[in-house]
Amino acid sequence: MKKEMIRHEVMDYLTMTLGLFLYAFGWVAFLLPYGIACGGLTGISAIVYYLAGVEMQVTYFVVNIILVIFAIRILGLRFCIKTIYGFSVLSFILWALQQLFKMDNGELPMLMGDGQGFMACVLGGTSCGVGLGIVFMHQGSTGGTDIIAAIVNKYRTMSMGRVILYCDIVIILSLYFFFHDWKRVVFGYTTMFCMSFFIDYVMNYAHQSVQFLIISKRDEFLKRALLRELDRGVTVIPVEGGYSGTPMNMLMVVCMQREAVKVFRLIQLIDPSAFISQTKAAGVYGEGFDIIKEKAYRMPEEHSEPV
Repeated sequence: MKKEMIRHEVMDYLTMTLGLFLYAFGWVAFLLPYGIACGGLTGISAIVYYLAGVEMQVTYFVVNIILVIFAIRILGLRFCIKTIYGFSVLSFILWALQQLFKMDNGELPMLMGDGQGFMACVLGGTSCGVGLGIVFMHQGSTGGTDIIAAIVNKYRTMSMGRVILYCDIVIILSLYFFFHDWKRVVFGYTTMFCMSFFIDYVMNYAHQSVQFLIISKRDEFLKRALLRELDRGVTVIPVEGGYSGTPMNMLMVVCMQREAVKVFRLIQLIDPSAFISQTKAAGVYGEGFDIIKEKAYRMPEEHSEPV
């Protein structure tokens, strides 16, 4: 089992690397050549690049080192390890792609052609948003405002894309004070909305709740593994085979869509012959899931007592 968990952890890092590549590609291929800056630490790094000529990855890496020192206690060592991996690999990919794309004069080419800033915003924001969504799905981070978003998402039900949206508004608005060009601000907001939409699209798929009904001959071992590895509640339901009449236990587990892979992995390791039913849950409320909005369901005072 330990070997399998290590293998899956390695796959998480490889998938994160794909997301980081998409994010860096969006910046180097579409945003930087057209002088576009969106929010986040990457946006700040891009502004520094436009004003002072300091390459984007330099500012990004140095500031992230400072931020991650303060994030270890709040987000945990595992998150910060992936954060360090995230911004380190992203800094390298940003550097490598710029070296690959730069022309002889040292400028990045406008792949969409001159005057196509709006299309660059859409394509760059899409690539960056999908990349960030993939990174977030695997409990990773690229640092910067992502750390702030992860902290808020840990204690609130607000989506990470929305938190990043709020954090980035001020950064993009500051573009006017540096460049006195409202077109840069409009392009920045366009890119930000595209990124937020695709982050939420990818993340919402992972945040869907699913319900498992599992019938296994090794139900006790499977129950312990689910409680230990998944950190979710397991309900044991006594059942009886309709044909054989054999009494047995059925395990019911409700988890997030992104955690479904872990459930299947554990079942495959412990009892590959188990019978499994997986269904989507329209709404799950309670500890670890959505919170019931009390005010929305509160009964009037005159009807508060049971009849």
